[in-house]
Amino acid sequence: MENNLTREEALALLKKYNKEPFHIQHGLTVEGVMRWYANELGYGDEADYWAITGLLHDIDFELYPEEHCIKAPELLREGGVSEDMIHSICSHGYGLCCDVKPEHEMEKVLFAVDELTGLIGAAALMRPSKSVIDMEVSSVKKKFKDKRFAAGCSRDVINKGAESLGWEMNDLFEKTILAMRFCEKQIQEEIATWGSM
Repeated sequence: MENNLTREEALALLKKYNKEPFHIQHGLTVEGVMRWYANELGYGDEADYWAITGLLHDIDFELYPEEHCIKAPELLREGGVSEDMIHSICSHGYGLCCDVKPEHEMEKVLFAVDELTGLIGAAALMRPSKSVIDMEVSSVKKKFKDKRFAAGCSRDVINKGAESLGWEMNDLFEKTILAMRFCEKQIQEEIATWGSM
């Protein structure tokens, strides 16, 4: 799997097409979660590839929401992103907005965690701590069952993601909470530095 972008180049590319802090923060979250999963699942030597794919996965969503994963290849090619990574990025829209199927374990993880990080992030904001540090699987399960909570996060996609990985939902919830704990502080620090730039 070929990665020919540095992290700095990938972040600059994301910011070229995304200005809303919410979208940039989501990219950073999925980046950190994907890096954690790469190391957790024995793909440590591909961790940069997993992370940058996570960072750039929604590159076209802010400007082209109606063409999500359709417009992405053009923007990514202009930014010098490899065809491998373009396939990986587009695969998270499989069955939703494109027909690029997740094949590699990394693509299946991205498909499963993209919506779930949104749900867990929204649940964290409801807590006094505003953090995932003290988040429990039981809290996520409760929010997952409440269809009105973070209604934009597709439960169907999260279910399909767990299924394609052959994981129990509890496993997916638990791992993703741990992954978000792993990167939460770093993301907050990075966002804080932008405010002072």
